[in-house]
Order: sequence, then C-alpha cells, then structure tokens
Amino acid sequence: MATGFGFPFGVTPDGMIARQGGEDAGIRGKIVQVLFTAPGERVNQPDFGCGLLNLVFDPNNTILAAAVEFTASQSLARWLGREIAVSGVDITARDEMLTVEVAYVRRRDAARQAVRIQFR
Repeated sequence: MATGFGFPFGVTPDGMIARQGGEDAGIRGKIVQVLFTAPGERVNQPDFGCGLLNLVFDPNNTILAAAVEFTASQSLARWLGREIAVSGVDITARDEMLTVEVAYVRRRDAARQAVRIQFR
C-alpha cells in the first residue's frame, strides 16, 4: 500500500511519481532525513538533524565514529522518539567508507528493525 512520496523523490519508468510503501519505508526515510539534514538547514526547525553530510571532509577515524554515534542517537531520539525507540547506533569507519547502522524498535507494534547507510 503506497502511503506517500518516496524519499529521495523519484520518477518511475512509466513517468509516474515514485511512491513509498508501508510504514518501514516511511520510518527509514525519516531516519535518513534526520541523519543527513544539517542543523540550521530548516527554517522553522533550526535544531533539526545531525548533519552527517558535513563530515565528508573530516578525518575518518574512531574518534569521529564515536562522536557521530552520540550525535546521531541523540538526534534520532529527539526527533523520532514518538515513533521509534533507538536501540543503538553503530558507526564503522573503514578507509574512506563510513557505515551507519541504526537499530530501533517501532513503538506502535514493538517490531525490531534496522537501517544501514554507507557513504564516502
């Protein structure tokens, strides 16, 4: 069952607007938005987000990974705390790749889920 526009926004091969389906896709999209939105980027919510994309040129090491784990878990708890309970945020720094894995429990039905994002 389609519930809204897909994130990121897209167009299907037949020219229609891509829809996102189900609650899991919606929560995943919200998690991605919190992680990649920089604080100050939203006009009416200047504290929204944790700004992972701002880290592109920072040194990729364990110190950065620990700081990102803390910042991401705090931001997710603040902005999505009504929908999910964050079980853990695991950041792995290898070479030029940063992997972010968010484990959470949906509050509506206590289903355990995880979102994994990799970026360079």
